[in-house]
Amino acid sequence: MSSRERILGRVRRALADVPRDDTPYERAVERAYLREHGGLGVEATVDLLAENLADYRAIVHRATEEELPAVIMRLLAEHGSPYVLVPPGLPPEWLSAGGPTRVDDRAESTPAELDGVASVVTGCAVAIAETGTIVLDGGPEQGRRRITLIPDHHICVVRVPDQVVASVPQALGRLDPARPLTWISGPSATSDIELDRVEGVHGPRTLEVVLVGGE
Repeated sequence: MSSRERILGRVRRALADVPRDDTPYERAVERAYLREHGGLGVEATVDLLAENLADYRAIVHRATEEELPAVIMRLLAEHGSPYVLVPPGLPPEWLSAGGPTRVDDRAESTPAELDGVASVVTGCAVAIAETGTIVLDGGPEQGRRRITLIPDHHICVVRVPDQVVASVPQALGRLDPARPLTWISGPSATSDIELDRVEGVHGPRTLEVVLVGGE
């Protein structure tokens, strides 16, 4: 008898006296928990997102669609980035001509090559106001997960209000669990036993979030 058969046999014996229940799992387990707290309006939800992002030491900017290219180019220039990683589906109008050299997200790129790129610009899947969290799902505007983990500087564009939700349950309703989800709350950081904070350990040292709205 294999280990698998022994384990399954123990499970069967443990469940032998449990009455059969034909109630489907989704009805047997009550899920009446709150999906959001406080019922904030759109403007207040976006303000809460900006506040919580800043609490996590992300740098928050606001811009209109027309202002976005100039804002991105200014942030790249301030960081001194000679190269910028670009996901395959990044809108071309987000990056103006004459800026840093663009490096495409390619499957064959090595970690050493990616480490030589200072900045990356991406979109996002959703942003959660209550936790100040940006979620990436590897979509065309975001590229592979590794391009947002290796460069030292990440500029992430969030469309307001379409990509902003109040709570984690609302975000989960928008996300596909089969996709490679990356949850980002501020720049990469860790602390030792004495609570000395070190940033840039397993991701970008600097996270800049641009909230883009119509006004």
